[in-house]
Amino acid sequence: MLNSDLQNDFDSLRPGDSTEAGASRRTALKVALGVGYAAATLPIAAQTAITTSAEGLTAGPVKYTVNGFDVPAYMAAPAGKTGLPVVLVVQEIFGVHEYIADTCRRFAKLGYLAIAPELYARQGDPRGYTDIPKLQADIVSKVPDAQVLADLDGALAFATANGGNAAKAGITGFCWGGRFVWLYAATGKVKTGVAWYGRLVGQPSELTPKHPIDVAAALQAPVLGLYGGKDQGIPLDTIDKMKSSLATGTPAAKASQFVVYPEAGHAFHADYRPSYVKSAADDGWQRAVAWFKANGVV
Repeated sequence: MLNSDLQNDFDSLRPGDSTEAGASRRTALKVALGVGYAAATLPIAAQTAITTSAEGLTAGPVKYTVNGFDVPAYMAAPAGKTGLPVVLVVQEIFGVHEYIADTCRRFAKLGYLAIAPELYARQGDPRGYTDIPKLQADIVSKVPDAQVLADLDGALAFATANGGNAAKAGITGFCWGGRFVWLYAATGKVKTGVAWYGRLVGQPSELTPKHPIDVAAALQAPVLGLYGGKDQGIPLDTIDKMKSSLATGTPAAKASQFVVYPEAGHAFHADYRPSYVKSAADDGWQRAVAWFKANGVV
């Protein structure tokens, strides 16, 4: 079976592309970091997919080293600016493809340095996979939380050395990445976070020893959680459990908030997929930007 992150993202893809021709189109896709969409997400919902220009920005692939490994990332920032507030952008399960790169450019247009590391890079490239269970087995199931957290540390350090201000850093992430927003907010490395429909509970394992519910009371930065009321993979009762844990915790935990969009399911911000709900996505984006500003990431 797919884990809940993978199943949620798989269920939100456009149906009807399981034909041999569809598989061929996916297999034929060749993508560079931040260029084109992940094969498993094709065909995209072109009528709603947002494209943000790189005009006025310094934007494109970068690399930084963590424990001797070169981590690829996509970074975007206003050209020629320094001392910028930083936003770490954490990928969906499909990796750093065009949607994530575009999200970085959207933040850069608002004056941020946004960086999205390819957090599966040691395990493989998820963007070329067309078979979701195989993606899970080959790559996602082998990614340790400790590796991800260290690579996020590396991304923040790289951003700081290249025009960013670590004292004004935040984090946001989507689905698989939304879970890590909560985990990273417990490390004390950022001022705040915005988690888009990230899983909150789960069974501990060697690679994933803790889940957001386990660190909720110990948060060192407040988190805004943006969730869908119709999300089949994240039951509303798990949000209630998270709220209860936050209420007993640190000042940052108590300052954390949830917004649940009753009409939205999973991946409602993913404008290139049929799961996109424009009203919820637009409202969530406005709330995210306001949340960063209110918590010193500006």
